[in-house]
This record gives sequence, C-alpha cells and structure tokens, in this order.
Amino acid sequence: MLPDSLRQQATALAVEAFDGDAITGGNSDHSELTLEIAAAKIGSVCGFLKFDQGFVRLSTVTAVDRYPAEPRFEVVYHLHSVEHNQRVRLKCQLTGTEPAIDSVTSVWRGANWYEREVFDLFGIQFRNHPNLKRIMMPDDWEGHPLRKDYPITGSRV
Repeated sequence: MLPDSLRQQATALAVEAFDGDAITGGNSDHSELTLEIAAAKIGSVCGFLKFDQGFVRLSTVTAVDRYPAEPRFEVVYHLHSVEHNQRVRLKCQLTGTEPAIDSVTSVWRGANWYEREVFDLFGIQFRNHPNLKRIMMPDDWEGHPLRKDYPITGSRV
C-alpha cells in the first residue's frame, strides 16, 4: 500500500495504478523516491517503470544482509530516467532461508553482472537468470563472503 506521504509522487502513483498490490511501503528522502516492492512483483514493476515510465537505466542491483533479523535480505535496485532526470530506488525483502527473487535481465540486460555479483557475495538466487554463476570469487569457493554470518577468521580449507 502506498504511504500517504508519497501521494504527491507521480512515479509512486503510477506504480500504484499499475499494480496496487506491488507496493508494500516506501518513503522519499533527500528528493529520492524509495518504493518497497513485493518480491513476487519485481519483474512486472521493473518492466512497467522502464517501458511506460522511462526509467531506461538500471544503475545498480545490490543487497543488504540484516542478519539476524527476519526478513534477512533486502535486494535494492537503483533506476534512472535520463529523459526526466529522475531516480527511484526499489527494495524487496527476502527471507534468510533459500532467498530467491526473479531476475530482471529480461528488462535490462545490464542486470546480468549485478545479479551475478549479488548471488556470488550474498547467495541470493535470481530465478530465470541466463547464467547465474560466480563472478568475483573462484568457482570452488564455499559460502558467500558478504553474509554477516560468514566466518572471517580461521581456516577455510
């Protein structure tokens, strides 16, 4: 549900009109809109924002580990409309047990390496990704080093 504080934001209203169940929260801070999106809706919302609202540039996909809190993970997307000089941040929350979300590579090809990086370092699965494999760590590396419960001392052999 769109918070009342965002009722003046045209992009937020457009997403709400497109799919009223997609928005689970949000805010506007430092003139940047943040929308919390239901994880199951990320693909359709991203497609709508790109093709109907002009957010043609995906500048990042990253993640946050809130261990031991649950939901543990947050996947964050930064979008940019060059034409309107607007930015929007999308956040999706995922549980710590088998975290997975749909890939947005069908919307932005540039999401490929961002999603691979998040997979490699956090262990978040991106469903329907064309080549989801490690991008930074060696193929035989065990674990995901940006997880807060990843061991930072001792033998890794």
